Amino acid sequence: MAELQSIRDAGRTLVMGVLNITEDSFSDGGLWLDPGKAAEHGRDMMATGADIIDIGAESTRPGAKRVSEADELARIKGAVEALIPEGAVLSIDTTRSSVAAGALELGAQIINDVSGGMLDKELPHVVADHDCLYIVQHWRGWLAGSHGSTPDADTSRYEHGVLADVRDELMRQVDAVIAAGVDPKRIIIDPGLGFSKPGVEHNLPLLAGLDAFTGTGYPVLIGQSRKRFVSALLADAGFDRIDMDERDNATAAISALSAEHGAWAVRVHDVARSRAAVAVGDAWRDYAKR
Repeated sequence: MAELQSIRDAGRTLVMGVLNITEDSFSDGGLWLDPGKAAEHGRDMMATGADIIDIGAESTRPGAKRVSEADELARIKGAVEALIPEGAVLSIDTTRSSVAAGALELGAQIINDVSGGMLDKELPHVVADHDCLYIVQHWRGWLAGSHGSTPDADTSRYEHGVLADVRDELMRQVDAVIAAGVDPKRIIIDPGLGFSKPGVEHNLPLLAGLDAFTGTGYPVLIGQSRKRFVSALLADAGFDRIDMDERDNATAAISALSAEHGAWAVRVHDVARSRAAVAVGDAWRDYAKR
């Protein structure tokens, strides 16, 4: 099993491959529900360069219905048990303390909490009781869904500007999980692209202002893969046919730029494309330091 501090302090941008074991995730829902197919997809991502596999069994797309805790843990359990013997570094995408505890006991090393400790107040305590890494993400919605025609429209008003508000709110979340007992040396932060941030105008400032997050001293995860704002960026650039291949090309471009600006990791569906992209971004960053 990889040593946790070496994962957190990798010195290069890591690639986190997305393994959604869900019916309704926005781009690959239903593809990996079968335990054998889920494990095979995880192995395929590892073979193409994934440093971490992020396993999620509940969709967080706007309007998604919650699955039971038992079903969520059962889906995760099969993938974890299949991939741990392969030497995988596993991240568990959950907002539930019971699921986090079960996955950690099976050998997972990272908890990726999109609510950043806000949805289940016991989750930070579970992390504090285990030797694992904890990704604290910014999101105001916490699976509340949308109350208007635009997803997350009711949680995407930023009084002081999106960059300042997201950074400040995220750091308050970090303070709260530290107060719950989480070791600061185990924390990774994520500005939560697309979460309570439906438009280009919400997400581009966070990417352009990535230094505001890396400057906190915490490693930063960027999760841009195939998000709605990526398609909107392409549409604004004049693309009239935006398929998954084009989304993955744009995702890889953001991966390269994120690496160049010092992101700890990028969370992506197409591992091979972003693995090459972060290699270029890392090289660019390293050269600029000479």
